[in-house]
Amino acid sequence: MRNMLKGGVLAIGMAVLSHAVWADSPTGSWKAVDDDGKQVKAVVQIAEGVNGELSGKIIKLFHNPEAICEKCDGERKGKPVNGMTILWGLKKDGDNWENGKIIDPESGKIYSARMKLVDGGKKLEVRGFLGVSLLGRTQVWERQ
Repeated sequence: MRNMLKGGVLAIGMAVLSHAVWADSPTGSWKAVDDDGKQVKAVVQIAEGVNGELSGKIIKLFHNPEAICEKCDGERKGKPVNGMTILWGLKKDGDNWENGKIIDPESGKIYSARMKLVDGGKKLEVRGFLGVSLLGRTQVWERQ
């Protein structure tokens, strides 16, 4: 009985700790929702590299899962969108991750990117923009 109690306390402690870490980092899986916030387009896995920079890769594409990035340039041209790294180079700056890039696989355009956690780490505001951050758009992704 005593071991069961210890195990239960340990499990609760780990759950609380993982939630605290979860709220501080955008690493993990995110449902990428379209601009109007109504339709999930993909699941993006965000990971931290050895240099502390974040990158994000599409791990599940909901509509047209066989899509190819026809309008992309360089190494992404003609490659499957599913499995593609669409977000890279983001570095922590206070409560935000800044100075990264994001690609729109539909248009092939690459934008500057920044993101920040909101709603206690349950949501992620991802902003792609040209030049100054006023010229762009923001999507709110939901933690999976």
